[in-house]
Amino acid sequence: MTKRTASAPVLGTRALNRATLDRQLLLRRSGLSVKAAVGHLLGLQAQNVKPPYWALAARLDGFTPEALSQLMAEREVVRIVTMRSTIHTHTAEDCLTLRPLVQPARDRELTNFRKGLEGVDLDRLVVLARDLVEAEPRTMKQLREALLAQWPDADPQALAIAARCRLPLVQVTPRGLWGRSGQVALTTAEHWLGRPTQPTPTPDATVLRYLAAFGPASGKDMQTWAGLTRLRDAFERLRPRLLTFRDENGVELFDLPDAPRPAEDTPAPPRFLPEFDNLLLSHADRTRVVPKEYWGRSWQGNQAYCTLLVDGFLAGVWKLTEDALVVEPFGRLTKAQQEDVTAEGERMLATLHPGTPYDIRFGTVVQKQPS
Repeated sequence: MTKRTASAPVLGTRALNRATLDRQLLLRRSGLSVKAAVGHLLGLQAQNVKPPYWALAARLDGFTPEALSQLMAEREVVRIVTMRSTIHTHTAEDCLTLRPLVQPARDRELTNFRKGLEGVDLDRLVVLARDLVEAEPRTMKQLREALLAQWPDADPQALAIAARCRLPLVQVTPRGLWGRSGQVALTTAEHWLGRPTQPTPTPDATVLRYLAAFGPASGKDMQTWAGLTRLRDAFERLRPRLLTFRDENGVELFDLPDAPRPAEDTPAPPRFLPEFDNLLLSHADRTRVVPKEYWGRSWQGNQAYCTLLVDGFLAGVWKLTEDALVVEPFGRLTKAQQEDVTAEGERMLATLHPGTPYDIRFGTVVQKQPS
């Protein structure tokens, strides 16, 4: 720990929790528009279709799934691979800027497939893939088959991934629309949105946006969120404009001077979050939301569960069956906590499934899986 870090005020786990929840619109529901919220949050995890809708239902006052679906149909928001090589729902503006920012990470990802791409001219592949998907949206299978005709000795999966890594490919509707089904079909962001990719934003500008949505945070926290490296210089350039703190382990944290940092005893209502919500994935140290004793409990193997927050921290998982919202806590909830969770569950169901009868059941307490 440096002398400078040692003199910075300490923010305890609960203080960090409340600050992050406030930035994430989870201490109280926000009156922001859907598009403004997606922009403020720097996108929503969207590996599956429903999570962005669940994420906004937990965060916005008066949210309706049709509001997000309409923005997607009007091409004001899109689904595209960005941070951590995962699909996110972004505003059109962020799609055209954040994707170039994380392009170095996509380039690194492609090195994992170099064996299957021996003899492939990647620049030519980009030209061919762009022509294919801009002529008409293509599935990954169609893209593989078309590129394999050009490079029959290459690995077909690697060819398609190369196209996805090198080009900003968005998923076209009806994929992602509420209550609609549609296979994943891809075209370029520029073609879908009718405008060119924008200049890559400076890391400095994105640092400020990250802190507004996830701060207080360290440089490693932001690197975890973005899947990028070498952000230290950006934080150092911004240091004169930022406040600095340290966590209980002595790690230096940066924050915006005028950002909210509520008292650690600020009430935090229960919230139902989707699997892979960015709240749980965007810090190197996740203890501000995930108690150490519950680490690894929100997924099993490749299966991630929808998560429940109680008093601001991960407290269980949940699932929606044909006739019930089943809540499976990690520990015993008090009667008052169960009542609050039930009320929040009823609100979530009324928002996303109005008029559909569901029971709310508390399942067996989820025990820790044996190591």
